Amino acid sequence: MSDEETPAGADVPPDAGPGAARRGTAWVILGVVAVALLICCCSAVIGVAVAWSAGLFDAR
Repeated sequence: MSDEETPAGADVPPDAGPGAARRGTAWVILGVVAVALLICCCSAVIGVAVAWSAGLFDAR
């Protein structure tokens, strides 16, 4: 397949050029990474809050 051909079902206009599909895929990957980081950070904050409320950070 040459650079000018677009696979069937691709969401890229015919005049977009060869790198357009890769740019779309890169945005999807960046979005997934951003969501994963957000979930990890939120779960860490929730874990610290639960530990704090349970008194695990109190010096004995």
